[in-house]
Amino acid sequence: MSATVVTLQPPHMILRTEAGDRYLPLVGNNCWTIGRGRDNTFVLTDRWISRNHAMIQQMDKGDFYLIDLGSRNGSFVNSRRVSIPVILKDSDRLVFGQTELQFNCPDIVMDKQSGIDGDSQDFTATLHVRRLISVMVMDIRDFTVLTRKLDERVLSEVIGSWFRQAGDIIRKNGSWVDKYIGDAIMAVWFHGAEGVSSAEMIRIFQALKDLYEVTRELSKIYPLPFPLRVGAGINTGYAMVSNAGSSERSDYTALGDTVNAAFRLESSTKEIGMDIALGEGTYQYICD
Repeated sequence: MSATVVTLQPPHMILRTEAGDRYLPLVGNNCWTIGRGRDNTFVLTDRWISRNHAMIQQMDKGDFYLIDLGSRNGSFVNSRRVSIPVILKDSDRLVFGQTELQFNCPDIVMDKQSGIDGDSQDFTATLHVRRLISVMVMDIRDFTVLTRKLDERVLSEVIGSWFRQAGDIIRKNGSWVDKYIGDAIMAVWFHGAEGVSSAEMIRIFQALKDLYEVTRELSKIYPLPFPLRVGAGINTGYAMVSNAGSSERSDYTALGDTVNAAFRLESSTKEIGMDIALGEGTYQYICD
């Protein structure tokens, strides 16, 4: 039986213009910015688009998220305005200002003869290692109430601005946004085998401090029905970390009790009426 060769285009966007369609590949990175400013990955010369309008980020499991960066006129997926990060699906229609794009991410096609993914020639490997990590989960308080009380445009600007600044703060302090879960984010810091240094702990809590300050500032800038608040859970411990990727990019994701406990800690802040909850491991490293 002969094999059938199927060629798939990599994930990409198609920009619709009067002059024709333009192909915008989503490869070679895991984050692409969209806006009018020249420093963006994709520069769109549309006066209705903000200088830093939106961002597309590919997460560790391959999902692509669209994140509005607090743009004035909003980002839309299939005619619905984006407030929190949204997962994109193949053939989704994206609109920024008066510019329309189509997101394309074809499903993986299996070779009919071997049953092996046709992309296997990329020699993608998955390595699982036990690492000492710190996990921070942060959630926007009373988000559902905000969606009912705020104008859609204001809500999109506030939340988009928060996600943009949160990502910048976390990257500046040695981590990245590992997951978006509705109105929450998760970030992971990796530590050496010898333990967590005081400098590493300082960076984590500097990020936490900056995130709270940004949240307070947004309450001063926008006409909100009540002050914007966040809650956070931080946990430190060992977890199984997988590194799955090809030569172009690597994807690190952490799994296990240490991660799950960080989510439980964040949830507990609502029950105990506090803004921050620390796991025992994190507390011990602070005391040391």
